Amino acid sequence: GTSAKGTIPVDEILDEAAGAGGGGPSLLSTGSTKFDIPRQIDVKKAFGIDNKSVTVKHVECGPTGTAAILSDGRCFTFGSNENGQLGHGDKVDVLAPKLLEAPESSPLSESGVSAISLGTNFSAIIDDNGDLYSFGFGGSALSGMGCLGSMGCLGHGDTESHLTPKLVESLIEDGCYAADVAVGELHMSVLTTEGEVLTTGSGAYGRLGNLETADQLYLEPVELLGGEDVSQICRGVGASLSVDVYAMSALPSPIEGQLEGRTVKKIAAGHSHAAAITDDGELFMWGSGLYLEPQLFPNLLHTEVIDISCGQDYTVALTKEGELYTFGKGKTGVLGLASLKKANQPTLVEGLKGKVVVDISAGWKHFACLVECKDSSGDDDK
Repeated sequence: GTSAKGTIPVDEILDEAAGAGGGGPSLLSTGSTKFDIPRQIDVKKAFGIDNKSVTVKHVECGPTGTAAILSDGRCFTFGSNENGQLGHGDKVDVLAPKLLEAPESSPLSESGVSAISLGTNFSAIIDDNGDLYSFGFGGSALSGMGCLGSMGCLGHGDTESHLTPKLVESLIEDGCYAADVAVGELHMSVLTTEGEVLTTGSGAYGRLGNLETADQLYLEPVELLGGEDVSQICRGVGASLSVDVYAMSALPSPIEGQLEGRTVKKIAAGHSHAAAITDDGELFMWGSGLYLEPQLFPNLLHTEVIDISCGQDYTVALTKEGELYTFGKGKTGVLGLASLKKANQPTLVEGLKGKVVVDISAGWKHFACLVECKDSSGDDDK
């Protein structure tokens, strides 16, 4: 993909970040460094780990940033940080992976990170205890986006911004624990361990799913999903999806069409399109001005799709064999097909041949995956 402000920490970018400030054009300053084939990251150099006693558990690609969660619960964030959305206590871009450190007074300082959702304005994490933390832009100052000077993206009951992770205390008071979190541009959705969906932030265009367009300062239940056992949520720029597939309009509306009668097991939302996988491993997509309802992609019917991730005008599908297929616009190099051309149909990423992909994440212009490969002893390693 395209590395902007260090979002892809390959060796040459890490080397330059270590000596940043020398002046002149650089891989970091131009913001358009493209890698059109998969590049392996030196995890010792990037995160200071040996990849044996401590490994990379998950990599999260946000719209303009990246996060890596390690098996010991530590989390590194890096990339664009203009709104403090990386959680390091300032608004300075982070050009190389930097450990996310909570204040000593925060419970997060003694617990590990289990999940993270990165946004362009703010982000959120779930710790090992199921507690939710949010940080970045909270509202009040942004105009012209249907926010009316309010919002409450962070769910703390006000519109203040926070540059380090802050515990969402209202969930503690309500006895709620977070199972999943999805951060949009100006709103946040949370799935509790009880299967309840909560939303907060900008209500413009009905994105909170509560029949109104007013902003919410606290996480409030989406009442119309109260009778559903929701298993997953995801976010695009200004909308939310949940399984069984509902899209947020002024109220949650079931997505049917070709999905009617099928069981959806996985959903994903990108910049302007969305996708779903059925329990039979079929891939359906809609959006991008091409499909107004779910459309089956027959080119992958020869295999079983088990995971899907959507970026800005591109899609990545993972099969049960651990193979990766990409399609969509390739001008950012994000398809990994050794070309910047568009791929109209799912195409196998040959650069990962011989490796088993186990985890995927698509940002707007960059993509990451974790793979299993055999070391010299024959043991599986990520």
